[in-house]
Amino acid sequence: MFSLRSLFATRRPKRIFALLDEHGVCRAFHQAAQAPQGLGWVEVNEQRLTWLNHPLPNGARIAPVVTHASTGKVLVA
Repeated sequence: MFSLRSLFATRRPKRIFALLDEHGVCRAFHQAAQAPQGLGWVEVNEQRLTWLNHPLPNGARIAPVVTHASTGKVLVA
């Protein structure tokens, strides 16, 4: 049953990830709140089916955010 509370609850936005093979060719997409486990997953700004079986365009990747526990500052890599 639909709850009125769910209308106002904050939801984590879905992020888009692309699976790249050893040559940098896009093999799959995945939408989730957190990064998938395993090697080869990179976050992208959008999902385009034309990228499948092709290298990702230069502007498609989102730079990962790196945090350091000792300083508490956020650095963009």
